[in-house]
Amino acid sequence: MKKIIQGDCLKVMKDIPDKSIDMILTSPPYDNLRTYNGSLDWGEHIWKPVIQELFRVIKDGGVVVWVIGDATIKGSETGTSFKQALYFKEIGFNLHDTMIWEKTGQGAVGSIYCYWQNFEYMFVFSKGKPKAINFICDRKNQENERWCNGGRDKNGVSTNRKWVKSKPFGRRFNMWKITPTCKSEHPAPFPEKLAEDHILSWSNEGDTILDPFAGSGTVGKMAKQLNRNYILIEKEPKYIEIIKKRLANL
Repeated sequence: MKKIIQGDCLKVMKDIPDKSIDMILTSPPYDNLRTYNGSLDWGEHIWKPVIQELFRVIKDGGVVVWVIGDATIKGSETGTSFKQALYFKEIGFNLHDTMIWEKTGQGAVGSIYCYWQNFEYMFVFSKGKPKAINFICDRKNQENERWCNGGRDKNGVSTNRKWVKSKPFGRRFNMWKITPTCKSEHPAPFPEKLAEDHILSWSNEGDTILDPFAGSGTVGKMAKQLNRNYILIEKEPKYIEIIKKRLANL
């Protein structure tokens, strides 16, 4: 199934069957920081029903990756990202991992009294135990050998300790340093590398990936390249045209 749908995601998702989506990867609006031509209404009255729909459509064992940040208003960060994470848990999701997207270069200024902002949260939620976990192992191990305990005797003393050869590369950490996409026809472009690595990590070939806030269609592009199906929902007609062009060029 490969679909690009123009419309309000709350209305469109009503037509998606229960437990039919393997993975959801999206970056929702951030505290009205961007209104996308003034047409977007965003707040708790929107994101709570959206999260409820995500819980309905995701399969048991499915994963939701929710990439989010907070606005700074009158010198205080809103904390909306945490409110959303807690609401995911409240309705039945597991908070599988709290990951960090570290952006290269200098970030935005939340306040003149704060350090430069150069990261966003990547909350990974699961509906039960994730059915697809494909760790990316590209972190170079510092040591070639390590101690390994063969077991313990009745007194709890380690036995059969020996040196074992380490693999050259191990599982990466949950802080990903990825360069943001700067040149785009969309005000908040999703980095292709970030989308690619999450899709590889939390889905398998043939799975269906949903992005209810598709933007310029990066999730769909990477899903297509990685032999996954996709459903992309985007409210703005002009971004729908961008998505169609990007995917047609593959």
